[in-house]
Amino acid sequence: MQTVKMYTTAVCPYCIRAKQILKARGVDSIDEVRVDMHPDERMKMMEMTGRRTVPQIFIGDTHVGGCDDLMALDSRGGLAALLQGEPQRS
Repeated sequence: MQTVKMYTTAVCPYCIRAKQILKARGVDSIDEVRVDMHPDERMKMMEMTGRRTVPQIFIGDTHVGGCDDLMALDSRGGLAALLQGEPQRS
């Protein structure tokens, strides 16, 4: 299974929902980066993604986006494949 990294804050309902979705798909470990506790990490996140909001989710080397992006990926069947390291289809 691919590694999952998620930029989050303490009180973010979208972060909580994204974690629930990932755990439901078999992810047992999420590398969580709390940008509310480490503002320099928010700057890194913004440089990598061009986005300021959380969550920002990476699966392996792929930037998935936020919670809505994760839900859309899951609904079209791409999340399980990405977690297993399979290439994304357009």
